[in-house]
Amino acid sequence: MPAATAAAPNLILPTTARAARGDVARDDAVAAIAPRAAPVGAASPSPLRVQFEQAPDLFAYAQSIRSRAEAGEPEAIWLLSRVYDYCANYSSAPVDYAADTRAIEAMKLRTSAAMAGARQRVSDRCARFAPEDGLNYQLVFLKRVEAAQAGSLPAEASLLASGKPLEKTEEYRANLVDRVLRSKDPEAYSALAPGMGIVSSGRRSGSSRLAGTQFAELAWQLAACQLGQDCSSNGSLMTSYCANGGICSQDPTQDFAGFVYDAAIPRQGAEVVDEMVESLVGEKRTAQ
Repeated sequence: MPAATAAAPNLILPTTARAARGDVARDDAVAAIAPRAAPVGAASPSPLRVQFEQAPDLFAYAQSIRSRAEAGEPEAIWLLSRVYDYCANYSSAPVDYAADTRAIEAMKLRTSAAMAGARQRVSDRCARFAPEDGLNYQLVFLKRVEAAQAGSLPAEASLLASGKPLEKTEEYRANLVDRVLRSKDPEAYSALAPGMGIVSSGRRSGSSRLAGTQFAELAWQLAACQLGQDCSSNGSLMTSYCANGGICSQDPTQDFAGFVYDAAIPRQGAEVVDEMVESLVGEKRTAQ
């Protein structure tokens, strides 16, 4: 998917403000999905993934894993693609990006401060990238194809979600969804999530309650959080939602789960999403 939007899938945003912050049912729903010990069978985050989330200088991080990527290591290639995706908007025009950030902050809208803060995090982490590095959608896509062909499940899932899978058959699609489910790999869940939303409606693997709706897309991402994906307030997921899509929490400490249940899911939908997440993190479930 395009570098500018790859980490900011569609949220079900409320059309009117809801006074639900003190609602007991909503609080229980958030607590139910809050980060906790990963389920049995969940993949532990690799050191490279942890470093991607924590590195203050993504240019240096990319340099540190480049030789491993050139040697064909799937994880390194996949994470290079994530760096390029995260930094693409900034690196294409750093001066313009900074000017836009200042303009957003000066608007003084409800989410201006949050969006400016997210964009500043991107600027800080990507500061050593420049236009001549050529970080664009085509580069991200090619790296993900390379990673997928080398054996990266998250990269393969990302390609499916972007509408450009390695194979175009329904059998391949169904098999990939099943492999992601069985892997309990949070990055694979997160990468697949946009492809399990409305875009999959009517497809064979979108016929169950685990796919084909915006609730399903959110459930896959929430399951990724529960399995160990960094969904913290300053993590790459929340930063990209806010910096790239303008989808920002007014609470700077709110993580993805808290934000989703607070702002993106109607009260009536919380239980449905909870059930989906439980199915997704359960052992040996399939979406068929």
